[in-house]
Amino acid sequence: MKVLRLHPGKERSLLRRHPWIFESAIARGGADSGETVRVESDAGEFLAWAAFSPQSRIRARIWSFDVDQRIDAAFFDMTCAAAIAARSRFDIQSDAMRLVHGESDGLPGLVVDRYGDTLVAQFLSAGAQRWKAVLADALLRHTGLERLYERSDTSSRKLEGLPEETGWLRGDGPLDLVIREHDWQLALNIAQGHKTGFYLDQRDSRARFARTTRQLGFAQVLNCYCYTGGFSVAALAGGAGHVTSIDSSGPALALAGLNIARNGFDARRSTLQEADVNAALRQFVTAGRQFDAIVLDPPKFAPTVAHAERAARAYKDINRLALKLLAPGGTLFTFSCSGGISVDLFHKIVASAGTDAAVDGFILGHLGGAPDHPMTIRFPEGEYLKGLVVMRR
Repeated sequence: MKVLRLHPGKERSLLRRHPWIFESAIARGGADSGETVRVESDAGEFLAWAAFSPQSRIRARIWSFDVDQRIDAAFFDMTCAAAIAARSRFDIQSDAMRLVHGESDGLPGLVVDRYGDTLVAQFLSAGAQRWKAVLADALLRHTGLERLYERSDTSSRKLEGLPEETGWLRGDGPLDLVIREHDWQLALNIAQGHKTGFYLDQRDSRARFARTTRQLGFAQVLNCYCYTGGFSVAALAGGAGHVTSIDSSGPALALAGLNIARNGFDARRSTLQEADVNAALRQFVTAGRQFDAIVLDPPKFAPTVAHAERAARAYKDINRLALKLLAPGGTLFTFSCSGGISVDLFHKIVASAGTDAAVDGFILGHLGGAPDHPMTIRFPEGEYLKGLVVMRR
Protein backbone atom coordinates (compact mmCIF):
# COMPACT_ATOMS: atom_id res chain seq x y z
CA MET A 1 0.00 0.00 0.00
CA LYS A 2 1.38 3.41 -0.98
CA VAL A 3 1.58 6.04 1.75
CA LEU A 4 1.00 9.80 1.89
CA ARG A 5 2.81 11.49 4.77
CA LEU A 6 1.45 14.91 5.79
CA HIS A 7 3.32 17.97 7.01
CA PRO A 8 3.18 18.62 10.77
CA GLY A 9 -0.19 20.01 11.84
CA LYS A 10 -1.90 19.21 8.54
CA GLU A 11 -3.71 16.27 10.09
CA ARG A 12 -6.10 18.52 12.01
CA SER A 13 -8.75 18.69 9.26
CA LEU A 14 -8.72 14.89 8.94
CA LEU A 15 -9.13 14.49 12.68
CA ARG A 16 -12.32 16.56 12.21
CA ARG A 17 -13.25 14.06 9.46
CA HIS A 18 -13.02 16.50 6.57
CA PRO A 19 -12.74 14.48 3.34
CA TRP A 20 -10.16 16.53 1.37
CA ILE A 21 -6.37 16.69 1.43
CA PHE A 22 -4.81 19.56 -0.50
CA GLU A 23 -1.49 19.33 -2.31
CA SER A 24 0.16 21.74 0.14
CA ALA A 25 -0.57 19.42 3.07
CA ILE A 26 1.47 16.52 1.68
CA ALA A 27 5.11 16.16 2.72
CA ARG A 28 5.84 13.12 0.59
CA GLY A 29 4.28 10.19 -1.19
CA GLY A 30 2.25 9.60 -4.32
CA ALA A 31 0.42 7.04 -6.39
CA ASP A 32 -1.28 6.42 -9.71
CA SER A 33 -4.48 8.28 -10.62
CA GLY A 34 -7.33 7.09 -8.40
CA GLU A 35 -5.19 4.57 -6.52
CA THR A 36 -5.96 4.02 -2.84
CA VAL A 37 -3.32 5.34 -0.47
CA ARG A 38 -2.77 5.16 3.27
CA VAL A 39 -2.66 8.67 4.76
CA GLU A 40 -0.47 9.20 7.77
CA SER A 41 0.42 12.09 10.05
CA ASP A 42 3.96 13.44 10.31
CA ALA A 43 4.43 11.03 13.23
CA GLY A 44 3.36 8.04 11.13
CA GLU A 45 -0.09 7.61 12.69
CA PHE A 46 -2.88 6.30 10.47
CA LEU A 47 -5.43 8.94 9.45
CA ALA A 48 -7.43 7.63 6.51
CA TRP A 49 -7.69 5.67 3.28
CA ALA A 50 -7.95 7.99 0.28
CA ALA A 51 -8.02 8.12 -3.53
CA PHE A 52 -4.97 9.87 -4.95
CA SER A 53 -5.30 12.46 -7.70
CA PRO A 54 -1.89 13.49 -9.08
CA GLN A 55 -3.13 16.53 -11.05
CA SER A 56 -5.74 18.10 -8.76
CA ARG A 57 -5.13 20.69 -6.03
CA ILE A 58 -7.30 18.38 -3.95
CA ARG A 59 -4.59 15.74 -4.08
CA ALA A 60 -6.51 13.06 -2.17
CA ARG A 61 -10.15 12.40 -1.27
CA ILE A 62 -11.06 10.25 1.70
CA TRP A 63 -12.84 6.94 1.32
CA SER A 64 -12.69 5.88 4.98
CA PHE A 65 -11.24 6.91 8.34
CA ASP A 66 -11.39 3.32 9.63
CA VAL A 67 -7.97 1.66 9.69
CA ASP A 68 -9.57 -1.77 9.33
CA GLN A 69 -11.68 -0.85 6.28
CA ARG A 70 -10.69 -2.52 3.01
CA ILE A 71 -11.27 -0.31 -0.01
CA ASP A 72 -12.57 -2.90 -2.45
CA ALA A 73 -15.69 -3.82 -4.41
CA ALA A 74 -17.51 -4.80 -1.21
CA PHE A 75 -16.82 -1.35 0.26
CA PHE A 76 -18.35 0.44 -2.73
CA ASP A 77 -21.31 -1.94 -2.81
CA MET A 78 -22.00 -1.19 0.86
CA THR A 79 -21.57 2.58 0.48
CA CYS A 80 -23.84 2.78 -2.60
CA ALA A 81 -26.47 0.71 -0.79
CA ALA A 82 -26.39 3.06 2.21
CA ALA A 83 -26.76 6.17 0.03
CA ILE A 84 -29.72 4.73 -1.87
CA ALA A 85 -31.39 3.51 1.33
CA ALA A 86 -31.09 6.97 2.88
CA ARG A 87 -33.34 8.43 0.16
CA SER A 88 -36.25 6.31 1.38
CA ARG A 89 -36.17 8.36 4.59
CA PHE A 90 -36.41 11.71 2.77
CA ASP A 91 -39.64 13.38 1.68
CA ILE A 92 -39.17 13.38 -2.11
CA GLN A 93 -42.30 14.25 -4.07
CA SER A 94 -41.01 12.96 -7.39
CA ASP A 95 -39.96 9.88 -9.33
CA ALA A 96 -36.64 11.67 -9.96
CA MET A 97 -34.04 12.18 -7.23
CA ARG A 98 -30.36 12.34 -6.41
CA LEU A 99 -29.18 8.97 -5.15
CA VAL A 100 -25.51 9.79 -4.52
CA HIS A 101 -24.27 13.26 -3.63
CA GLY A 102 -20.51 12.91 -3.59
CA GLU A 103 -18.73 13.54 -0.31
CA SER A 104 -22.00 13.80 1.60
CA ASP A 105 -22.63 10.11 0.85
CA GLY A 106 -19.04 9.01 1.40
CA LEU A 107 -18.32 8.75 -2.34
CA PRO A 108 -16.22 11.79 -3.31
CA GLY A 109 -16.54 12.74 -6.95
CA LEU A 110 -19.60 10.59 -7.66
CA VAL A 111 -22.98 12.11 -8.51
CA VAL A 112 -25.91 9.87 -9.42
CA ASP A 113 -29.43 10.99 -10.30
CA ARG A 114 -32.42 8.77 -10.94
CA TYR A 115 -35.00 9.75 -13.56
CA GLY A 116 -37.74 7.14 -13.35
CA ASP A 117 -36.17 3.91 -14.58
CA THR A 118 -32.92 5.53 -15.77
CA LEU A 119 -29.78 6.42 -13.82
CA VAL A 120 -27.44 9.22 -14.86
CA ALA A 121 -24.00 9.34 -13.25
CA GLN A 122 -21.06 11.73 -13.19
CA PHE A 123 -17.64 10.33 -12.26
CA LEU A 124 -15.84 13.57 -11.39
CA SER A 125 -12.75 12.48 -9.45
CA ALA A 126 -9.81 10.19 -10.13
CA GLY A 127 -11.02 7.80 -7.47
CA ALA A 128 -14.56 7.55 -8.83
CA GLN A 129 -13.13 7.07 -12.32
CA ARG A 130 -10.87 4.21 -11.21
CA TRP A 131 -13.79 2.35 -9.61
CA LYS A 132 -16.33 3.25 -12.30
CA ALA A 133 -17.24 -0.28 -13.37
CA VAL A 134 -17.67 -1.47 -9.78
CA LEU A 135 -19.78 1.58 -8.89
CA ALA A 136 -21.99 1.17 -11.97
CA ASP A 137 -22.72 -2.46 -11.10
CA ALA A 138 -23.47 -1.59 -7.46
CA LEU A 139 -25.84 1.23 -8.42
CA LEU A 140 -27.87 -0.96 -10.74
CA ARG A 141 -27.91 -3.85 -8.27
CA HIS A 142 -29.30 -1.74 -5.43
CA THR A 143 -31.86 0.15 -7.53
CA GLY A 144 -32.99 -2.86 -9.55
CA LEU A 145 -32.62 -0.84 -12.76
CA GLU A 146 -30.91 -1.76 -16.01
CA ARG A 147 -29.92 1.56 -17.60
CA LEU A 148 -27.12 3.93 -16.60
CA TYR A 149 -26.06 6.91 -18.71
CA GLU A 150 -22.76 8.68 -18.06
CA ARG A 151 -22.47 12.50 -18.06
CA SER A 152 -18.83 12.92 -17.05
CA ASP A 153 -18.49 16.11 -19.09
CA THR A 154 -17.95 18.82 -16.48
CA SER A 155 -15.00 21.20 -16.14
CA SER A 156 -14.01 19.56 -12.86
CA ARG A 157 -12.87 16.48 -14.82
CA LYS A 158 -10.13 18.59 -16.40
CA LEU A 159 -8.84 19.55 -12.97
CA GLU A 160 -8.46 15.83 -12.28
CA GLY A 161 -6.62 15.28 -15.56
CA LEU A 162 -9.54 13.26 -16.92
CA PRO A 163 -11.13 13.53 -20.39
CA GLU A 164 -14.86 14.03 -20.92
CA GLU A 165 -16.82 10.80 -21.21
CA THR A 166 -20.51 10.49 -22.05
CA GLY A 167 -22.85 7.78 -23.26
CA TRP A 168 -24.56 4.62 -22.11
CA LEU A 169 -22.46 2.83 -19.51
CA ARG A 170 -24.99 0.05 -18.90
CA GLY A 171 -27.96 -0.76 -21.12
CA ASP A 172 -29.52 1.85 -23.39
CA GLY A 173 -32.78 3.65 -23.93
CA PRO A 174 -34.37 7.01 -24.72
CA LEU A 175 -32.52 10.22 -23.96
CA ASP A 176 -35.71 12.31 -23.81
CA LEU A 177 -37.50 11.57 -20.55
CA VAL A 178 -40.52 12.86 -18.63
CA ILE A 179 -40.52 12.90 -14.84
CA ARG A 180 -43.19 13.53 -12.23
CA GLU A 181 -42.48 16.33 -9.77
CA HIS A 182 -45.24 17.09 -7.28
CA ASP A 183 -48.36 17.16 -9.50
CA TRP A 184 -46.47 18.22 -12.62
CA GLN A 185 -44.94 16.46 -15.60
CA LEU A 186 -41.55 17.82 -16.70
CA ALA A 187 -39.54 16.81 -19.76
CA LEU A 188 -35.75 16.72 -19.98
CA ASN A 189 -32.90 15.35 -22.05
CA ILE A 190 -30.20 13.46 -20.16
CA ALA A 191 -27.58 13.85 -22.90
CA GLN A 192 -27.92 17.58 -23.55
CA GLY A 193 -29.52 19.04 -20.42
CA HIS A 194 -27.60 20.90 -17.74
CA LYS A 195 -25.93 18.84 -15.00
CA THR A 196 -27.40 15.35 -15.44
CA GLY A 197 -30.37 16.71 -17.38
CA PHE A 198 -32.36 18.70 -14.84
CA TYR A 199 -32.07 20.83 -11.69
CA LEU A 200 -33.42 18.35 -9.15
CA ASP A 201 -31.96 20.40 -6.29
CA GLN A 202 -34.65 23.10 -6.76
CA ARG A 203 -37.58 20.69 -6.35
CA ASP A 204 -38.68 21.99 -2.92
CA SER A 205 -38.12 25.63 -3.87
CA ARG A 206 -40.37 25.19 -6.90
CA ALA A 207 -43.07 23.77 -4.62
CA ARG A 208 -42.69 26.71 -2.24
CA PHE A 209 -42.94 29.15 -5.13
CA ALA A 210 -46.19 27.51 -6.26
CA ARG A 211 -47.59 27.75 -2.72
CA THR A 212 -46.50 31.40 -2.37
CA THR A 213 -48.08 32.24 -5.71
CA ARG A 214 -51.31 30.62 -4.60
CA GLN A 215 -51.29 32.44 -1.25
CA LEU A 216 -50.43 35.91 -2.57
CA GLY A 217 -52.15 35.78 -5.95
CA PHE A 218 -49.34 36.99 -8.19
CA ALA A 219 -50.68 38.55 -11.38
CA GLN A 220 -47.35 39.11 -13.17
CA VAL A 221 -44.39 36.75 -12.64
CA LEU A 222 -40.89 37.03 -14.12
CA ASN A 223 -38.75 33.88 -14.26
CA CYS A 224 -35.12 34.69 -15.11
CA TYR A 225 -32.69 32.03 -16.32
CA CYS A 226 -35.78 29.89 -16.67
CA TYR A 227 -34.03 26.94 -18.38
CA THR A 228 -36.80 24.38 -19.14
CA GLY A 229 -39.45 26.25 -17.17
CA GLY A 230 -39.64 24.50 -13.81
CA PHE A 231 -40.42 27.69 -11.87
CA SER A 232 -42.72 28.84 -14.69
CA VAL A 233 -44.79 25.67 -14.37
CA ALA A 234 -44.80 26.15 -10.58
CA ALA A 235 -46.07 29.73 -10.94
CA LEU A 236 -48.85 28.72 -13.33
CA ALA A 237 -49.78 25.80 -11.09
CA GLY A 238 -50.10 28.32 -8.25
CA GLY A 239 -52.52 30.42 -10.31
CA ALA A 240 -50.26 33.18 -11.61
CA GLY A 241 -52.01 35.40 -14.12
CA HIS A 242 -49.08 35.61 -16.53
CA VAL A 243 -45.48 34.36 -16.48
CA THR A 244 -42.64 35.87 -18.50
CA SER A 245 -39.78 33.37 -18.83
CA ILE A 246 -36.33 34.49 -20.01
CA ASP A 247 -33.34 32.39 -21.04
CA SER A 248 -30.50 32.77 -23.53
CA SER A 249 -30.99 29.20 -24.81
CA GLY A 250 -33.54 28.72 -27.55
CA PRO A 251 -33.70 24.91 -27.11
CA ALA A 252 -34.27 25.29 -23.36
CA LEU A 253 -37.08 27.78 -23.99
CA ALA A 254 -38.67 25.42 -26.51
CA LEU A 255 -38.71 22.70 -23.87
CA ALA A 256 -40.13 25.18 -21.36
CA GLY A 257 -42.99 25.85 -23.75
CA LEU A 258 -43.62 22.12 -24.10
CA ASN A 259 -43.59 21.70 -20.31
CA ILE A 260 -46.13 24.49 -19.91
CA ALA A 261 -48.39 22.88 -22.51
CA ARG A 262 -47.81 19.38 -21.09
CA ASN A 263 -49.29 20.50 -17.78
CA GLY A 264 -52.40 21.92 -19.43
CA PHE A 265 -51.77 25.65 -19.01
CA ASP A 266 -53.10 28.18 -21.50
CA ALA A 267 -50.26 29.46 -23.69
CA ARG A 268 -51.74 32.96 -23.45
CA ARG A 269 -50.65 33.03 -19.79
CA SER A 270 -47.02 32.60 -20.81
CA THR A 271 -44.39 34.62 -22.67
CA LEU A 272 -41.10 32.94 -23.58
CA GLN A 273 -38.28 35.39 -24.31
CA GLU A 274 -34.89 34.37 -25.70
CA ALA A 275 -32.53 37.04 -24.42
CA ASP A 276 -29.60 37.88 -22.19
CA VAL A 277 -31.17 38.22 -18.74
CA ASN A 278 -29.11 41.20 -17.64
CA ALA A 279 -29.95 43.13 -20.81
CA ALA A 280 -33.63 42.20 -20.56
CA LEU A 281 -33.83 43.38 -16.95
CA ARG A 282 -32.33 46.73 -17.92
CA GLN A 283 -34.86 47.09 -20.74
CA PHE A 284 -37.71 46.34 -18.34
CA VAL A 285 -36.43 48.97 -15.89
CA THR A 286 -36.24 51.54 -18.69
CA ALA A 287 -39.76 50.64 -19.81
CA GLY A 288 -41.13 50.99 -16.26
CA ARG A 289 -42.26 47.36 -16.03
CA GLN A 290 -43.13 45.89 -12.64
CA PHE A 291 -43.72 42.32 -11.50
CA ASP A 292 -45.45 40.83 -8.48
CA ALA A 293 -42.91 38.01 -8.23
CA ILE A 294 -39.45 37.43 -9.69
CA VAL A 295 -37.28 34.32 -9.71
CA LEU A 296 -33.52 34.77 -10.12
CA ASP A 297 -31.86 31.37 -10.55
CA PRO A 298 -28.65 32.14 -12.47
CA PRO A 299 -25.91 29.70 -13.47
CA LYS A 300 -22.80 29.23 -11.36
CA PHE A 301 -20.90 32.54 -11.33
CA ALA A 302 -18.22 31.45 -8.81
CA PRO A 303 -17.09 27.80 -8.96
CA THR A 304 -14.47 28.49 -6.28
CA VAL A 305 -13.71 31.12 -3.63
CA ALA A 306 -11.09 32.58 -5.99
CA HIS A 307 -13.90 33.71 -8.29
CA ALA A 308 -16.05 35.15 -5.49
CA GLU A 309 -15.21 38.84 -5.92
CA ARG A 310 -16.07 38.97 -9.62
CA ALA A 311 -19.14 36.80 -9.09
CA ALA A 312 -20.35 39.02 -6.26
CA ARG A 313 -20.52 41.97 -8.66
CA ALA A 314 -22.58 39.93 -11.13
CA TYR A 315 -24.98 38.70 -8.44
CA LYS A 316 -25.35 42.21 -7.06
CA ASP A 317 -26.18 43.67 -10.45
CA ILE A 318 -28.96 41.24 -11.32
CA ASN A 319 -30.46 41.49 -7.82
CA ARG A 320 -30.35 45.30 -7.96
CA LEU A 321 -32.26 45.27 -11.25
CA ALA A 322 -34.75 42.68 -10.00
CA LEU A 323 -35.49 44.69 -6.86
CA LYS A 324 -36.12 47.76 -8.99
CA LEU A 325 -38.63 45.75 -11.04
CA LEU A 326 -40.40 44.29 -8.03
CA ALA A 327 -43.73 45.93 -7.23
CA PRO A 328 -44.28 47.09 -3.63
CA GLY A 329 -45.36 44.01 -1.69
CA GLY A 330 -43.89 41.79 -4.41
CA THR A 331 -41.74 38.74 -3.71
CA LEU A 332 -38.25 37.86 -4.95
CA PHE A 333 -36.92 34.29 -4.94
CA THR A 334 -33.18 34.77 -5.49
CA PHE A 335 -30.52 32.05 -5.60
CA SER A 336 -26.82 31.35 -5.93
CA CYS A 337 -25.54 27.87 -6.84
CA SER A 338 -21.89 28.97 -6.59
CA GLY A 339 -19.84 27.01 -4.10
CA GLY A 340 -17.50 30.03 -3.81
CA ILE A 341 -20.32 32.23 -2.45
CA SER A 342 -21.18 31.52 1.18
CA VAL A 343 -24.64 31.94 2.68
CA ASP A 344 -23.45 34.97 4.63
CA LEU A 345 -21.82 36.57 1.60
CA PHE A 346 -24.92 36.00 -0.53
CA HIS A 347 -27.08 37.75 2.07
CA LYS A 348 -24.65 40.70 2.06
CA ILE A 349 -24.74 40.84 -1.76
CA VAL A 350 -28.54 41.00 -1.82
CA ALA A 351 -28.51 43.62 0.97
CA SER A 352 -26.05 45.75 -1.00
CA ALA A 353 -28.20 45.38 -4.11
CA GLY A 354 -31.19 46.62 -2.13
CA THR A 355 -29.24 49.65 -0.95
CA ASP A 356 -28.28 50.56 -4.51
CA ALA A 357 -31.84 50.01 -5.71
CA ALA A 358 -33.23 52.09 -2.79
CA VAL A 359 -35.39 49.09 -1.87
CA ASP A 360 -35.82 47.33 1.48
CA GLY A 361 -37.54 44.05 2.05
CA PHE A 362 -38.57 41.44 4.58
CA ILE A 363 -36.64 38.16 4.46
CA LEU A 364 -39.38 35.53 4.54
CA GLY A 365 -37.13 32.51 4.27
CA HIS A 366 -33.79 30.93 3.49
CA LEU A 367 -33.70 28.27 0.79
CA GLY A 368 -31.32 25.43 -0.02
CA GLY A 369 -31.10 22.22 -1.96
CA ALA A 370 -33.72 19.50 -1.68
CA PRO A 371 -32.99 16.87 1.01
CA ASP A 372 -31.63 14.34 -1.50
CA HIS A 373 -28.77 16.83 -2.05
CA PRO A 374 -27.60 16.76 1.58
CA MET A 375 -24.98 18.83 3.32
CA THR A 376 -23.32 17.08 6.25
CA ILE A 377 -22.00 18.51 9.50
CA ARG A 378 -18.42 17.62 8.58
CA PHE A 379 -18.53 18.92 5.00
CA PRO A 380 -19.94 22.46 4.92
CA GLU A 381 -18.60 22.91 1.37
CA GLY A 382 -21.54 20.76 0.29
CA GLU A 383 -23.85 23.75 0.78
CA TYR A 384 -23.50 25.09 -2.74
CA LEU A 385 -27.14 26.13 -3.31
CA LYS A 386 -28.54 28.94 -1.24
CA GLY A 387 -31.47 31.27 -1.66
CA LEU A 388 -33.53 34.02 -0.07
CA VAL A 389 -37.22 34.83 -0.22
CA VAL A 390 -37.56 38.62 -0.02
CA MET A 391 -40.82 40.58 0.11
CA ARG A 392 -40.45 44.21 -0.91
CA ARG A 393 -41.63 46.63 1.75
